[in-house]
Amino acid sequence: MKKIFQILIFSLLSLAIIYLGFNYKSATSATVLYKVYLNDEVIGVINSKQELEKYIDKQCDKYKNKYGVNKVYAPNGLEIKRISTYDEKISTIEDIFDVISSKSSFTILGYEFNIKKEDEITTIYTTKEDIFEQSIDNTIKTFVGEDIYNDYKEDMQDEITTTGKTIENVYIDEDITVKQTNISVDETIYTDSSDLSKFLLFGTTEDQKTYTVLVGDTIEDVAFNNGISVEEFLISNPTFTSSKNLLFPGQQVVIGITNPKVSVVVVEYSVSDMEINYQTEYQYDENKSSSEEDVIQTGENGLERVTQRTKIVNGVINYVKPISKEELKPTISEIILKGKKVVSGVGSSRNWLWPTNSGYTISSGYTYRINPITGVREIHQALDIAGTGLGSPVYAVTNGMVSLSEYQYEAGNYVCINHNVNNLYSCYAHMTKRTVTVGSTVERGQIIGYVGKTGWATGPHLHFEVWIGKPWYGGYRINPFTMY
Repeated sequence: MKKIFQILIFSLLSLAIIYLGFNYKSATSATVLYKVYLNDEVIGVINSKQELEKYIDKQCDKYKNKYGVNKVYAPNGLEIKRISTYDEKISTIEDIFDVISSKSSFTILGYEFNIKKEDEITTIYTTKEDIFEQSIDNTIKTFVGEDIYNDYKEDMQDEITTTGKTIENVYIDEDITVKQTNISVDETIYTDSSDLSKFLLFGTTEDQKTYTVLVGDTIEDVAFNNGISVEEFLISNPTFTSSKNLLFPGQQVVIGITNPKVSVVVVEYSVSDMEINYQTEYQYDENKSSSEEDVIQTGENGLERVTQRTKIVNGVINYVKPISKEELKPTISEIILKGKKVVSGVGSSRNWLWPTNSGYTISSGYTYRINPITGVREIHQALDIAGTGLGSPVYAVTNGMVSLSEYQYEAGNYVCINHNVNNLYSCYAHMTKRTVTVGSTVERGQIIGYVGKTGWATGPHLHFEVWIGKPWYGGYRINPFTMY
């Protein structure tokens, strides 16, 4: 009996040991799972990382179709970490997908381009790298011209024998970086180079407004009245090749307001024959009244061959460097005999003298443009006259009295002359030096300063204004060409 009892006790102990051993083994064997974080917040635990990635890709066919890609990825803020656990509540793949969809956006693999323009960075996303490259090429062709740009790239430009121009260099002025990355589908992602080209040129992919041509409209009138430059009109309407092209009533034209995201820089070398306006000289007869005048020699324009190097940024002349100037035909001055000379501050309202030497280039006219310093669209109410060289003389256009001579932050060395006729004033800016003072009387052709680049100027030039009324005090500016 005692032996039977011992056997029973031994059996119970054996069962207890087996049971306890089994429980110990279970307690010490952890399960491998995956904890899912979205922007550092835990959103659940799953059995398989791979299954979640497959499910995301399967459920996002609309993005594959929209962007033409083969795979869709998790959001950039999603992390899946492998864990070992003894007791963790497991979420379904479907539940995790729903949480991700409600809180973040999925991604596709693409390219991120960053364009650094001064202190501003423009970020552009594309599905393929060559989409951006093609759009840059399209933008360059818009400003340069497709045939001209192709000839430059293929080294097929015509050699200059007498006159003409060639492109020496074409480049984008901004620093551009690129990297392959996962892009949120909420971003603007370009799949077509034409759409991106439009954005690079106008700063938007929206359609530009249109204008219906009226009787008598010219390209210059339409551009000015709609707040754009002639160059912008021609860019927006590539079927037109010149501002002299004719419009017809009822014609629809595009009024494209450019806001380029890149700076297309073109360096041109040019040789051109320029007509030089003759000067008018006055001789005086003490026996004639000061109101009398007779033409005793008719003037004839001359001709010069001018060589220049020009820097053009987005279709606008930025800098003109004079290289050489050769006289082909001398000018013959007009000689007018007047009554006894009376030096006065009263000028003429016609036949004004040109304010610079010959060989000049109008780098910016009286037109709407993007200010090359501020980047702001505004009307340029003056003529920018470049190409005569740093330090070349600036002349008073007719008699008058100096009403302003000072240095201004934007205008640099700035002089204004009251001509005391028809309320006309002329003003001269960016000069390297002023040679007249307020209150002094100046004669037509007198040197009042020298061409410079003081104030807000990208290169040496004369900023020439004509005012009706006192400058900055109730007066208004007119196109200086109306005086010539």
